[in-house]
Amino acid sequence: MQEKIGSDAGRVWKVLNETGAKSVKDIKKVLKLTDKEIYAAIGWLARESKLAFTDKEGEVYLSLI
Repeated sequence: MQEKIGSDAGRVWKVLNETGAKSVKDIKKVLKLTDKEIYAAIGWLARESKLAFTDKEGEVYLSLI
């Protein structure tokens, strides 16, 4: 399970690195992840202090620190 979460976190990081800030919804759609998978990956990256969170019109956007 940890390997999958780490892999998904790497994919999320790559998307943000290539495109800049994106909504959680957009990242989930691009990577075709389930709710459980996207939030586990976000948690992994947040724990490593790699993400900044912004609320825009009620939607959470992520960007790399």
